[in-house]
Amino acid sequence: MSHTFHDRKDRSRRPAKNSQRFAEPVNQNREEQQDQSLVYGKNPVAELLKSGVGVDTVLISDTLPEAVASYYMALAKDAGAVAKKVHANKLRLTCGTDTHQGVAAFASAVEYKTIEELLEIAKEKEQPPFLVLCDGVEDPHNLGAIMRSALLCGAHGVIIPKRGGAAITPTVLKSSAGAAARLPVARVANIGESIRRLKEQGVFVYCADMGGTPLHQNNLTGPIALVMGSEGRGVSPLVKKLCDGTVSLHMAARGTGVDSFNVSVAAGIVLYEIARQRGWE
Repeated sequence: MSHTFHDRKDRSRRPAKNSQRFAEPVNQNREEQQDQSLVYGKNPVAELLKSGVGVDTVLISDTLPEAVASYYMALAKDAGAVAKKVHANKLRLTCGTDTHQGVAAFASAVEYKTIEELLEIAKEKEQPPFLVLCDGVEDPHNLGAIMRSALLCGAHGVIIPKRGGAAITPTVLKSSAGAAARLPVARVANIGESIRRLKEQGVFVYCADMGGTPLHQNNLTGPIALVMGSEGRGVSPLVKKLCDGTVSLHMAARGTGVDSFNVSVAAGIVLYEIARQRGWE
């Protein structure tokens, strides 16, 4: 499949069409994850408490050194959360693992944004939109890693599907090293329709696929959205047809049976190049 890529001048002048059709009331179609999210581990809990996301309760093992316990109690107080010291065995049973590092937290329900809100975030920062869409990424560890890279590379938000992909779960929060608590997320009914609507707003949409144009040959400045596909199938054919272009990565081990990067690794590479071309805005 061939794709036409746009030069810098064309990219910056893409008109926004039917802008009123895209606008939504701020609270329309916003969903909340019903269950509390349990996050454990020293760094994930610290990042969660510093992120501004609502936290209800922090559980601190009675085996932690007093200085460490005091640190998490202070973070909990600053975050408006209740801190409780508990027996180490209770913490293990709560987390279902021995790898909790002596601290866990119950985050409040996750509040998903609308796509319009993600675009508004970019507008408030006076930056061209930079979004990531996950087309069927099912492994929560991969989603968490993608969100971590997206946050570090300056993306304004991530868009995930309501069905056919991972939601924001405790595993995602932990795998993202706290990024999932800081990066706005929209959860949509249809990735393809979301792409159409983004394009109406002047956003250029690219997907990562082995059959695309080498990454470094693309102009990735201006309003941009990157689509990453599922672990097994990649970007779906319908979604690929809707994209303005396709980017691919060079690989040195062709013919060895290892024929692709892990989706989160590929996302990190492409996101870094987008950030580099945008000048790390």
